[in-house]
Amino acid sequence: MNPIDLKTALESFDDAWSPRIVAYLNDYDIRIAKFAGEHIWHVHENTDEFFLVVDGEIEIGLREPAGERTVTLQQGQVFVVPRGTFHKPSSKLGASVLLVEPTGTLSVGDQHDEVPGHVDVTTGHVAV
Repeated sequence: MNPIDLKTALESFDDAWSPRIVAYLNDYDIRIAKFAGEHIWHVHENTDEFFLVVDGEIEIGLREPAGERTVTLQQGQVFVVPRGTFHKPSSKLGASVLLVEPTGTLSVGDQHDEVPGHVDVTTGHVAV
């Protein structure tokens, strides 16, 4: 029941693609993560996914009925990937991102490409 300083929480870990849970809101995790390089194409069948760029810039590739497109988010911008949409987050120069997802949501979704070693398959680690 104390305030969470996002800067301090982000400084407490270095691993990219390994989200940390900083708070809980009803049945949702408030997670922070560092993005560097590419994640994988994946989909969350039953939930939207909220992204807020805290620092840096990210791209989110989207596979939609009309074809593929890429959304670029700068610091301070938000975007919601709708449930059932294959997406692939990435960051060329590195970024810090706040995510909102239902508790227990896997970082690689319900369906995904092969998971490389640099992507942590997790439901989030509790931030210290």
